[in-house]
Amino acid sequence: MRFSLDARHSLSSFTSALSRWFPVPRALTPPAAGIDISDASIKWLAFDPKGSRRVHAFGELPLEKGIVENGAILDVHALALVLSEVKKHLGGISSAHAALPEEGAYVFSMQIPPGTPRTQVLRIIEFEFEGRVPIPPSAAVYDYHPIPSRVAGESEIAVAVFPREIAEDYAAAFAEAGLTLLSLEVEARSIARAVSSEEKEEPITLLVDFGRARTGFAVIKHGIPIFTSTVAVGGDSLTKALMEKMSLTEEQAGAFKNNQGLRAAGGTKSDGLEAISGAASALADEVARHYHYWDTRRNEHGERMTPVGRVLLVGGNSNLNGLTEYLAGRVQGTVELGNVWTQAPSFDEYIPPIDRRESFQYATAIGLALRGV
Repeated sequence: MRFSLDARHSLSSFTSALSRWFPVPRALTPPAAGIDISDASIKWLAFDPKGSRRVHAFGELPLEKGIVENGAILDVHALALVLSEVKKHLGGISSAHAALPEEGAYVFSMQIPPGTPRTQVLRIIEFEFEGRVPIPPSAAVYDYHPIPSRVAGESEIAVAVFPREIAEDYAAAFAEAGLTLLSLEVEARSIARAVSSEEKEEPITLLVDFGRARTGFAVIKHGIPIFTSTVAVGGDSLTKALMEKMSLTEEQAGAFKNNQGLRAAGGTKSDGLEAISGAASALADEVARHYHYWDTRRNEHGERMTPVGRVLLVGGNSNLNGLTEYLAGRVQGTVELGNVWTQAPSFDEYIPPIDRRESFQYATAIGLALRGV
């Protein structure tokens, strides 16, 4: 991939912070928006530049098919043009935090000796590449985040690795758009920042991001992802099934999902329920598979390693009526809708200008924006 001189300069200055999860001291960073790029759209959200957690700007623009595919940028220039348009809606903010696609990420946890210096930790991670990551360190960008431990003498870290080319394409697009990119991180980390309470007793969480074309899974430990994956099961398949089975428009299908969804009207099965049950069952199978694998993992002493305490749903299609109860029955555990405003002011003090259903689509952008406040 070739870059212009300006893009190369931006990449050079950005390399030291590429994919780093450790925040620069907030007093030294400019106000920044959270910008979430998917295959179909760009969503953004920024909090008040004065430092409060009140929404300053938010919105969404569509992306034409072929610009981004499975999270990888196929046309850097075309994406930069849309990002330039996004910049006009940020209310004077010209810096950003962005998320890298989970499709290209390798996320895992590992134990290290307590007190190990950062330079040595990075060398230890490189030794782990051969067994965990199918690309060499020279072709990757990677960093780690310490996971708080309740056991003395233990030190666990969460590692995120991305192909360098993917990260550089994102950096180049932001540079061409005139946006200063302050950080890149795994998407699940952004969502976890938005929905996590950061309390010490918060249970290990299976995060399910139910989007249009795919569903992202992440195991979250103390607010930090230790595993991510994606499956090609999304809400578009439900919408398409409803449109074909019931001759509905896309808007009518969306209303059906939100208002009736998986709940049988009057206690009887409808054509709509029959139409979406297949896709809902496929999602439930994947949730149950991830849940039970991580919930039953044991160490060499026979102790459960990651007892999953709950499933949290986010993403635009998590609004499907009856979905939480349906999934709870399949996993035999607690399933809840995530509160993307967990780190925002109390609703008694401030009501965000995004309605509850729409807010699930902004989980990643909100989590990214929280890095700067």
